[in-house]
Amino acid sequence: MDRQTWLAERRAAVVADYDAGAAAYDELDYPADPQRAWVSRVLDQIPAGGVVLDAPCGTGRYFAQITGAGMRVAGADQSAGMLEQARARGLAVSLELRRLQDLSYAGDFDAVVTIDAMENVPPEDWPAVLANLRRAVKPGGVIYLTVEDVDRAHIDAACGAASAAGLPAVHGEIVEGDVAGYHYYPGRERVLGWFADAGLDVVDEGYGAEATWGYWHFLLRAPG
Repeated sequence: MDRQTWLAERRAAVVADYDAGAAAYDELDYPADPQRAWVSRVLDQIPAGGVVLDAPCGTGRYFAQITGAGMRVAGADQSAGMLEQARARGLAVSLELRRLQDLSYAGDFDAVVTIDAMENVPPEDWPAVLANLRRAVKPGGVIYLTVEDVDRAHIDAACGAASAAGLPAVHGEIVEGDVAGYHYYPGRERVLGWFADAGLDVVDEGYGAEATWGYWHFLLRAPG
């Protein structure tokens, strides 16, 4: 199987997984408090009444936090099931069925938050996604982005298993276990290189561990 066909299948598996679990997604015991704290930092840095793009927005987990701070929120997601749940909140000024790879906004937002999502983006798509996020914010706008990370030994083992199975996976990609069809773990150093290539400045970063995995949190700023 060639890589592009394989990735298309993995993308479809991710969407199918989120569609199937959308109705019960908010019932999951998921550690979102660190993400909420970073979203608060974003909201402190944009003008009153500003507009925030939550992409992908999922069920709209952070909508109430954003609108409660006096901001407006728009959402985009590749899962119709997740958007249905987000729409039911009645808080977003707009919702679009779109992948991060297909965002076409241009200077429409004061900030973008991309939370718990980049692990579903393959390495060849990272530059385009970052370019889309940068273009979506106004000059000097803020981007908050999380990057999931796991133990390197786990990644090495998954890479060996994929190779043995004849899959066209690259190092960092995991397709077995509880990974919603596909996960990619690039590591901090590669991510920092992509940020630099995209012209995004790292304002701050942090790491939060959750058992055998964790999240890098990055607060970025687009050129002014």
